[in-house]
Amino acid sequence: MLTLVGGDRLKEESMISLYKEFININNLEDKKKRKEELKKFFDKLNKTNLPENFNWVTDVFEGIHVKERGEKKALIWYDMDLDVRKEFCYKDLKKEYDKLLSFLRDNGIKKGNGLYIMLPTIPETWISIFASLKGGFVAVPTATTMVERELEYRFNVYPPNAIIADESSAKVIDRALEKSKENPLKIVVGERNGWISYEDIDGGKAEGEKTKINDIVFNFFTSGTTGLPKMVGHTAISYPLGHLSTAYMIGINTDDIHTNLSAPGWAKFAWSSFFAPFIMGATVFGVNYRKFVPDMYLEVISENSINTFCAPPTAWRIFMLQKLNNYDFSSLREVMSAGEPLNPEIINTWKKYTGTIIRDFYGQTESTAMIGNPPWVKEVLPGSFGFPGYMHDIALVDDERNLIEKPGEVGQIVVRLDRWRPIGLFSGYIGDEEKTKMVFRNNMYYTGDKAYFDEKGYWWFVGRADDVIKTSDYRVGPFEVESALIEHPAVAEAAVIGSPDPIRWQVVKAFIVLKPGYEPSDELAVDIFEHCSKNLAKYKIPRIIEFVQELPKTISGKIKRNELRRIEENRRKEGIKGEYEYFYSELKEKYKKK
Repeated sequence: MLTLVGGDRLKEESMISLYKEFININNLEDKKKRKEELKKFFDKLNKTNLPENFNWVTDVFEGIHVKERGEKKALIWYDMDLDVRKEFCYKDLKKEYDKLLSFLRDNGIKKGNGLYIMLPTIPETWISIFASLKGGFVAVPTATTMVERELEYRFNVYPPNAIIADESSAKVIDRALEKSKENPLKIVVGERNGWISYEDIDGGKAEGEKTKINDIVFNFFTSGTTGLPKMVGHTAISYPLGHLSTAYMIGINTDDIHTNLSAPGWAKFAWSSFFAPFIMGATVFGVNYRKFVPDMYLEVISENSINTFCAPPTAWRIFMLQKLNNYDFSSLREVMSAGEPLNPEIINTWKKYTGTIIRDFYGQTESTAMIGNPPWVKEVLPGSFGFPGYMHDIALVDDERNLIEKPGEVGQIVVRLDRWRPIGLFSGYIGDEEKTKMVFRNNMYYTGDKAYFDEKGYWWFVGRADDVIKTSDYRVGPFEVESALIEHPAVAEAAVIGSPDPIRWQVVKAFIVLKPGYEPSDELAVDIFEHCSKNLAKYKIPRIIEFVQELPKTISGKIKRNELRRIEENRRKEGIKGEYEYFYSELKEKYKKK
């Protein structure tokens, strides 16, 4: 066992011992013993000086897993639409990502360069992330739902040195690049003029880059309340080492087959489809599909002996509509949800048919798992997201920045930085010192989320302290949607909020003030919906539009979204529809019939 001593700086080779110790503890069958040992482990780790250099791929993935379980299955990939399956052992993955890394280096890509990865759930996604990490590049995971406008913004604020994409994404990328001065190396999985085909890549072995622990290796674009998406910078340790918290919160064992319902391009994919299972040396099961078909997905879970499974709240709500007694879930041991609270009916129904409890946990793109219901929690309370974890020093503060110690009092979730700086916390917003200072202040990190804890210590999520909309498993900044709406010739002003929804938690709703000469109508609403669909990713499109005479504002002219949210929440509870309120789903069906 590695002895960690606060204040001493670990040597690089000691990192292997650190990970091995964690793996051994997390594999303990005795959950009470696992809890005790993990608490002691993190108490020491949180106050230990780490080595100056660390490359997770060479030091851990290769230094432990390729070396000790090279022939074990690392990745099983299945395409639900095509009924195609591929398998890679740990040695296979190393060979594949070394080949890609060697090719990228031969074509001028070097440490610190930006590598955009815009791929669906296919093996090349994992291979690209491995190559980027090992080479010390800055991976920029990019959702395949991005449209030209969004990519153009991203390329302008964070120019790509290389891009790896699928054929359909490559078309959108080319249009976005036409409006920028960038000329990156372009690799396509498939065929496209002006792009290098992934299949033609020829490279050999590749040495790992000597990355320092504070080197940025990930850039996630994430939505905020004001302005366009922020760039969340994660270092060579904040995700690769920080996700020890996620691995233990899920409860993944080395012998497990683990799957996660999350699309590449989002932090949750890095959380649960990449780091958490690969830290443990488990087997990742990746599922690709064009359209999510819940009964088919559950069949895949059933037929492939999945042991640990993560899915967003939206998926759990949809799963409840399926005939759960038709599937064999006997291999399932741990199931997790993250994003919004699940109601008791969902948790109880799932337990009835599977024998497993959906355990909720919480974190952000800016962090790793911070609060949750780890496997040893005997009583999971529906709606509660559990207890503060061992890596982050979690607290609640009121509006006057005072620590809240009284149960039931709502405050903002913060991470204290005065006793230790959590390894899993991001370094800051890339290129935006002002926004970084806004969340890192008073020796705390402010999450922007509100919660409270009860007398038993359970934590309960209340909502966003700011205006970010959480729809399905996505975060949407109102400014992005409002910016697109204002470009429509009929729109004078727009305010966007989240409207309560039983399936998605929230849907995007737009309150619109029209310019003189325009009147509310079905046709105008449809035209605005169509305008948004051309300029925004699908999950950002308003699902409800309401035309209003004016927007509530402060004396200084700021839109009072809190007031709009209060009105909307009351309406949805009472089932009231506004006189000039239009629903995308209704108009879509109406005009389809015509």
